[in-house]
Amino acid sequence: MSEEQDPEALVSLLGREQAPLLARRFYGEGTPSPITASLAQVPELLEVALPFVGAALGPAGLDERTKEIAILRTSALLECRYCVQTHTAVALDVGLSTGEVRALRGEGDLDEAFSDARERVMIAWIDAVALGRGPVAPELATRASEALEEHELVELTLAVSATLMLNRYCTALDLPTGADTLARLAAGGFA
Repeated sequence: MSEEQDPEALVSLLGREQAPLLARRFYGEGTPSPITASLAQVPELLEVALPFVGAALGPAGLDERTKEIAILRTSALLECRYCVQTHTAVALDVGLSTGEVRALRGEGDLDEAFSDARERVMIAWIDAVALGRGPVAPELATRASEALEEHELVELTLAVSATLMLNRYCTALDLPTGADTLARLAAGGFA
């Protein structure tokens, strides 16, 4: 276990020295995220999972603001504590207001926080993809296709889908949120 590892944790979060050699290249210079440190248990999965997650949730056609709206909203809907806490901080860093972040977390009114019609359609799409079973309702599909380019709709849907996967992973393993992030959230009035 790493020095900060909770002895009650379901799986060990491997530090750089404990990680298999194949996993160490994903660690960068600092402390790895709990996702990386847990996936290091199976370097063959780490090798494919992190590049996929990076491509699905990282920079591409959609801007950072839109990606964080998708990630935070999906995580809040699925009640993934780790992802909500982590992406609350990231959303603030990319310029979402406190009111927007609270609304995405279910702690405020979305219509009051988001006046832009395009963003409201995107949030309705995110909600439908995250919570729905089967195809998105035709009326929403029409509104979304009018508000978004096809490539944006594809990327937004994949961002929600990849977040769903990570939400299940992080929640099932009860991954810990870093102390610095928790302190930052507390200072900002976020529970």
